[in-house]
Amino acid sequence: MATDVRNLTGSIVALVTPFKENGEVDFAALDRLVDFHLENGTDGILMLGTTGESCTMTDAEDVAVAQHVVNRVDGAIPIIGGAGSNSTEESLSKAKGLQMVGCDALLLITPYYNKSNEEGIYRHFTNVLDQTEIPSILYNIPGRTGCSISEQNVVRLAAHPNVMGIKEASGSIAYATSVARHLSDDFRMYSGNDDMIVPMLSLGGSGVISVWANVQPQLCHDLVASYLAGDYQKSLRMQLDGLDLVHALFSEVNPIPVKAALAMMGLIEETYRMPLYPMAANTRANLEKVMKEAGLIG
Repeated sequence: MATDVRNLTGSIVALVTPFKENGEVDFAALDRLVDFHLENGTDGILMLGTTGESCTMTDAEDVAVAQHVVNRVDGAIPIIGGAGSNSTEESLSKAKGLQMVGCDALLLITPYYNKSNEEGIYRHFTNVLDQTEIPSILYNIPGRTGCSISEQNVVRLAAHPNVMGIKEASGSIAYATSVARHLSDDFRMYSGNDDMIVPMLSLGGSGVISVWANVQPQLCHDLVASYLAGDYQKSLRMQLDGLDLVHALFSEVNPIPVKAALAMMGLIEETYRMPLYPMAANTRANLEKVMKEAGLIG
């Protein structure tokens, strides 16, 4: 187990879950992905999040994937497990399972679909935080969930000893700026938007939890590392130069394009679980074009 997760900075990949053609988890491909990240600068791995298609996976599959990744990484970099659910009890059950197999931290999302009120959202998180021992990152992505973590609840939750930070993916600089007022050595902010890494770093962010890093892990690491080292112009240039690829990776709902990209690179089979479905011809053609321009495929 990596021990320095509370001080985690850099590029944390939001890892896809590779599936075989028959729909089962492809553990051989999972090994290839983990090794790819260990060899190419990724600072941490988040598994079983939105990009990992966790909402279509069983609890047993979650635990099996988590155990496999923990064993493969063997403490080299921190591992964060997605324990999100719109059921608080299900989120707690997931969290306990991921803690049991050796994850270093958890990612906890707001209760999507049923949403809840201010106090309910607060208690949705604290119910898990109070009953687990490893630190957690809050996840704010209202475009997916239909609800946001208010600034008031950010302040309340940041005071909890088991909260280490927030993944901010609202796309709102105004919201991120409000959250930034409450950052500290004990409460970090990670960009959840690949097209806003530098702006989030400029607000005091510690890094990114990245879909982009699935295909360009070293570049994403270098982008954050350059900024944190004070080379702001280099970091900005990398951000701007990568926008065409980032936009292509989000030209359809995530993780459809990024799994297509990884399949083009020969790292996984292009297999999804319904309701996700392969890309349309026009968006696929553009993704392939941009991948070639980035030197990722021939």
